[in-house]
Amino acid sequence: MTDSIPTNASERHSPLHDIHVAAGATFTDFAGWQMPVRYSSDLAEHHAVRTAAGLFDLSHMAEIWVSGRQAAQALDFALAGKLSAIAIGQAKYSLLLAPDGGIVDDLVVYRTGDDHFLVVANASNREVVAAELIERAAAFDCAVLDSSDDFALIAVQGPKSFEILARVAGVDITGLADLKYYRSTPGRFGAHDLLVARTGYTGEDGYELYVAPDAAAALWAAIAAAGAGTGLVPAGLASRDTLRLEAGMPLYGHELDLTTFPVQAGLGRVVNLAKEGDFVGRAAVEAGPPGGARVLVGLRSDGKRAGRAGYSIFDGDTSVGTVTSGALSPTLGYPIAMAYLDAALSEPGTALELDVRGSRVAASVIALPFYTAPDKHQTAPDERKENHG
Repeated sequence: MTDSIPTNASERHSPLHDIHVAAGATFTDFAGWQMPVRYSSDLAEHHAVRTAAGLFDLSHMAEIWVSGRQAAQALDFALAGKLSAIAIGQAKYSLLLAPDGGIVDDLVVYRTGDDHFLVVANASNREVVAAELIERAAAFDCAVLDSSDDFALIAVQGPKSFEILARVAGVDITGLADLKYYRSTPGRFGAHDLLVARTGYTGEDGYELYVAPDAAAALWAAIAAAGAGTGLVPAGLASRDTLRLEAGMPLYGHELDLTTFPVQAGLGRVVNLAKEGDFVGRAAVEAGPPGGARVLVGLRSDGKRAGRAGYSIFDGDTSVGTVTSGALSPTLGYPIAMAYLDAALSEPGTALELDVRGSRVAASVIALPFYTAPDKHQTAPDERKENHG
C-alpha cells in the first residue's frame, strides 16, 4: 500500500487519507494507522448504515495469500475450520488458535482458486498472523505471502448497498446480482482488478472491495457519486463499533484474546473437530476450558448511561465480571453491553447491576445479537454463527 508519510514516521496513512481530510474526518490511531473515527457524528453515521448505506475505509486490515498445491491442507492444519471444504468463490470465518486453545486472531478466508486462498486478519495482528501461518505451513507444499501493502479495502454497508454498487461507473463485477452471503467474485474497475466480497461486520448487508492502492481514491469517489441521493455517507470506526456491537459480533482485544476459548465466546461451531488430522489447538479445544470458565453474554441496562469496557458487573454485593464492550444503542435506544459471566448467571432474564462511574445501574442478561436486520438482499445466514463446516 502506498502511504502518505505523516509527521510521525511511525504512523501509517491509508491511500484514502487525503480524501478523509478533505471530508473533515476526525482521526484516531488504530494499530499504528491514522484512520477516520467519524466525519459528522457517530449517531448520524450509524443510522445511515441502518437505513441507507455507509462507506468505510478498511485499508488497515491485513491480507495474506496462502497459495500452492497443499495450501488447503496447510490451512486445515493452521486454522480451526475446514478450509479445504470451501468452494472457489466461497468465504469462511475462522480462528487462528494458540496450542493452548486461546484465540490468536479471528479472520475471514476467501478461496479464489483451487490452490489460492486470501486470509484477511485484523490490523493489530498482521505480523503475528503472518508469522504463525508461515510457521504452520512450513511442512506443506505452499507459500505464504503477506500482501497487505498491495491492497486497499473499501466497504459499502447498509440496505441500499446493492443498489449503489450496481450503478458505480467504471465497475464491472461478475455475477453481482447473484452473489450470496459469504461469497466473493472477481471484478474490474477500469484497468484494475477487484475482488468483491459479501462479508460484512455491521449486521447489515454489504460488500467489501479489494483493489490496488493507487486505484482506491478513484473507486471511493465513484462509489460516493453512485450513492448520491440514496443517503450514503462516509462512516468512521466509531459507528462501525456500535454497529458490530448491536449485531453481537465479537471484537479482538475486547471479546476475543489469547485467554479465551472459542466456546466461551459462542464460537464453538467455528472449530471443526470432525475434520481429519490434527490442527493447532485441537487437543486443548477437545479438553475444554478450565472449570468455571465464563461465557459471553449480552446485557441490557436501564436508563441512558451505558456500561463501557472495563466497568464492573455485580450480583448483589459480589463482583461477577466486567464489561468487554458497551454503548448506548443508537438503533434500540437503550444501553447494551457484552461481558463474560459465570455460566450460572448467563440465562436471559438474570438480574444484575453495572457500576457506571460509581453508581449502580440495573441490568439484565439478554440473548445475542441485540439487533437483527429486517429482510434484506441477503441469501444465507450469518456465517459467524452458522455453517462452520
